[in-house]
Amino acid sequence: MQNLDPVPDTAIPQVSSPADQRLKPRFALLMRSAKLVSPAGEYLCIIRDISETGVKLRLFHEFPADQPLALESGDGTRIAAECVWQRNGEAGFRFIEPIDVMRFIAEAGPYPKRPVRLRVYHEAIVVSQGVEIPVILRNLSREGARIDTDHRLALSEKLRLVSPALPELNATVCWRRQPAYGVVFRQVMTMEELSLRSLAMQPPEPGQDLPPMRSSFSQE
Repeated sequence: MQNLDPVPDTAIPQVSSPADQRLKPRFALLMRSAKLVSPAGEYLCIIRDISETGVKLRLFHEFPADQPLALESGDGTRIAAECVWQRNGEAGFRFIEPIDVMRFIAEAGPYPKRPVRLRVYHEAIVVSQGVEIPVILRNLSREGARIDTDHRLALSEKLRLVSPALPELNATVCWRRQPAYGVVFRQVMTMEELSLRSLAMQPPEPGQDLPPMRSSFSQE
């Protein structure tokens, strides 16, 4: 698979052609990861450039563009949007309301920045000291996951996560709020691998966190 791991986030103005001068200024975000949230699921993407009124994304697969959508960044910022075009692994979106681009670039959202996590629902097994324990995978990132299980796990417990939908992953329990546990992987998935594997694990029930019609960074 093509390795599309992110480089440090950098925002630079896009050079516009004369025909583009009438458009809002656009800024290129080099490999900043985010996700599209819809009632049908959550999909990893990369922000290529952004303006007050829209964004261009790098995608890893097609997605249902006819549903309500929001772009969510790693700091929890959500921006309601609609898909305008989709082709050759990229897509353009129009924001429902104009946003404050500089606040978005500065990641001044409601939560501390963290790796993008995709909501999933998938039955798997963790193996600890030779014992197989059934778990439900509830979210997934390149570096870790949330699992639910009635079995009591200890902090710092070493596990092996086993599923036909995943590579075999060695993990360590890093937090617990039983029945929920957070595990951190000792291997890191590429962005493309995370995107394609999580696509097969979308929750069967409709999404509970629908995109707000007002953006987190709407202009006042």
